[in-house]
Amino acid sequence: MLLWSGQVVSTLGSTATSIVYPLLILRLTNSPAAAGVAAALRAVPYLLFSLPVGALVDRWDRKRVMILCDVGRAIAVLSVPLALWFNLLTTWQLYAVAFIEGSFFVFFNIAEVAALPRVVPAGQLPEAAAQNEAAFGAVHIVGPSIGTSIYQLLGRGAPFIANAIAYSLSVVSLVLIKTEFRAAKVAPARALRTEILEGLHWLWHRPLIRYMALLTGGLNFVNSAVPIIVIVLAKRMGATDIDIGLIFSIGGVGGIAGSLIGGRIQRRFSFGQVIISTIWIEAVLFPLYLVVPQFFLLGAIYAFIYMMGPIYNVVQFSYRLSLIPDALQGRVNSTFRLVAFGLTPIGAAASGFLLEHMGPTSTILVFALWYLLFAILTTCNPSVRAARPLNRPSQV
Repeated sequence: MLLWSGQVVSTLGSTATSIVYPLLILRLTNSPAAAGVAAALRAVPYLLFSLPVGALVDRWDRKRVMILCDVGRAIAVLSVPLALWFNLLTTWQLYAVAFIEGSFFVFFNIAEVAALPRVVPAGQLPEAAAQNEAAFGAVHIVGPSIGTSIYQLLGRGAPFIANAIAYSLSVVSLVLIKTEFRAAKVAPARALRTEILEGLHWLWHRPLIRYMALLTGGLNFVNSAVPIIVIVLAKRMGATDIDIGLIFSIGGVGGIAGSLIGGRIQRRFSFGQVIISTIWIEAVLFPLYLVVPQFFLLGAIYAFIYMMGPIYNVVQFSYRLSLIPDALQGRVNSTFRLVAFGLTPIGAAASGFLLEHMGPTSTILVFALWYLLFAILTTCNPSVRAARPLNRPSQV
């Protein structure tokens, strides 16, 4: 609960500023492509650092890593209001802050995922994942509205100050946790390359987990594009900054609905049924962005698509964690996340470029076809269809 509560507060701060980054850059440059670059830079560190970070997290004190990362993120985001105070803020500084914040997030996120099986029994991992998704869904309801309201009413730097406070509260929650985040002292360090290859080898020889990493990467390619697409569409329909925050808050309602039913769905249906169904629902709903007549309806479509995310995450996340040995948690999860987040910067940058040079209609059609491709591939994948329950992991 300490880990959970700290991350809820931290995620609230991050969510509040995530919507402010593109708004601030659009205000400075009036360029969707520039906003896409900023979103890409927050995700690029996964491509650069995932594999070595996974091996290092299995060597280091995971709790200390998480604390230092929160401190680093707080300092980075505080530089934005400081630059605004002296009227020195540039797009390049926002790019740098986005990259630094994303880099610390890689270390933090891999350490957190590796630590979760240490603070939650294996049998409760699905419930813990569902609880996380419910909390993060609630945060995504209020976070965008809080961020845009603070941005418009209190000043452009205020959301970043709030985010720094949230990171500080996360540090407090981590300090209060007494549980060790590793099962035992690690063996003497070997060559980093050898340890990285162990994680790669483990994942590569599990066809289901390997494909789920690829599928998650394909979905994140689209997910990273959605915020900029929705913002540009809403702006063209006359939405204010506060209206845009409300649109994303409406989407958050879908996220919390999905998290509330994710655990029940996981127990009632097979792995393959859940994964295939959620992908097809998202693929069918996504093109509806093209036909909405009013900007608040963008939030309704976003909510229905977003509802599928927690259901998908509860099933695949708890399944994956239950199979990975503790000594390999950091390395295997970093390998998984390298694939899962590897296309995120490309999707974010591509969406901004397509919006600026081809317009919203062509952009949405490109990503809709991408969704359709992965829906077909997932339906035809034998490992997904034949996945065994968690009590028979040796079959995977």
